[in-house]
Amino acid sequence: MAEKKIGRVTHYYDKIGVAIVDLSAPLKMGEKITFKKGGEDVGEQVIESMQVEKEVVEKAKKGDVVGVHVDVPVKEGAEVYK
Repeated sequence: MAEKKIGRVTHYYDKIGVAIVDLSAPLKMGEKITFKKGGEDVGEQVIESMQVEKEVVEKAKKGDVVGVHVDVPVKEGAEVYK
């Protein structure tokens, strides 16, 4: 299955391991995403924790800015695929 770009990392909080992602497509809990920077995979992540404006959500829609807990450090500007 071809990967689909669903957003971009706008900020990363390294102390708490949270990436802020500006979504260009919907995202749901349990989905697997891949972070890429410069065309190279940075890491994969299954969404286990997601918030919109400090509220825990099960799904987010296109245009939402979400915070997701990540296990690997990601840089601002990294693209997000699922």
